[in-house]
Amino acid sequence: MSNFDAMFVGLTILDIAGRPVEAIPEGGGIAFIDEIRMNAAGTAAGAVINAAKLGLQCATAACVGNDEKGDFIVASYEELGIDCSHIARTDTMATSATILPIRPNGERPALHCRGASDELFVSEAQFESVCNARFLHHGGTGFLAAMDKGQSAKLLAYAKSKGLTTTFDLIGPNENTNGLLSELLPHVDYFMPSMEEAEFLSGLKEPSSIARFFMEMGAQNCIFKWGEKGSFIKTLDKEFLIPAYKVEVSDTTGCGDSYCGGFIAGLAKGYSLEEACELGTGTSALVASGLGSDAGVVDLEQTLKFMREADRLN
Repeated sequence: MSNFDAMFVGLTILDIAGRPVEAIPEGGGIAFIDEIRMNAAGTAAGAVINAAKLGLQCATAACVGNDEKGDFIVASYEELGIDCSHIARTDTMATSATILPIRPNGERPALHCRGASDELFVSEAQFESVCNARFLHHGGTGFLAAMDKGQSAKLLAYAKSKGLTTTFDLIGPNENTNGLLSELLPHVDYFMPSMEEAEFLSGLKEPSSIARFFMEMGAQNCIFKWGEKGSFIKTLDKEFLIPAYKVEVSDTTGCGDSYCGGFIAGLAKGYSLEEACELGTGTSALVASGLGSDAGVVDLEQTLKFMREADRLN
């Protein structure tokens, strides 16, 4: 029997966010804002913290620096009951971090400092312990220099060979990303980029055609996170749209990552595909209502109550 419901591997950073920021003061000027927060974030971190809040037994494989930023992330994970035994600490790089001046409409321009996540490396000797779970989520391809050299594909292949359900998300796609995906997607059950990323990578605009593009590359199913339009889902035999929930948007940071965490939590709890996507949608909406990737979500009961009572955008 697996020790964990889900293992989350990949990009783990510290976000320092402030809102609302209308403009950066000129020279040495000062502007007053309402709120500043620090929280663990990133394509793996934003998923694991929300999955843990929704009641999953979670673990994570990450790399952070031996610095105050890494200490903060580990402490916040431990408070949520997330297993940190696969978090590596490094002296050669600082913890990856981002400064986020959140605009009044919730948009999130980012000032990112690449760091220890580029040193994350899960060796073959660690595969068995890292895959001691029912689900494996890999997040952050594109910002994981060491893993992006073929090790991520090996890990996902191993996870599939052991019967895990694999989910996959990326960040910062460029002209080289499809080359990575050709090795990764044959081992992925659910490919979960944003619609914007999917359009960029496929060169297509129509959602069903975009999904077919990635399924022909090997992905079993596609879930495209689509902001206020909700999410588009395509499997081998059906496709459907889950509309977004209506919320007063505070900050959209981590909404896509939290969708992944909510979706995985739903599948792990035995929900149908549609129900799991609904939970991902509700989780994402709550995160948008506060500041940071861990905002808004308290637990499963609170999230389900919100979903029962909230209006839809379309």
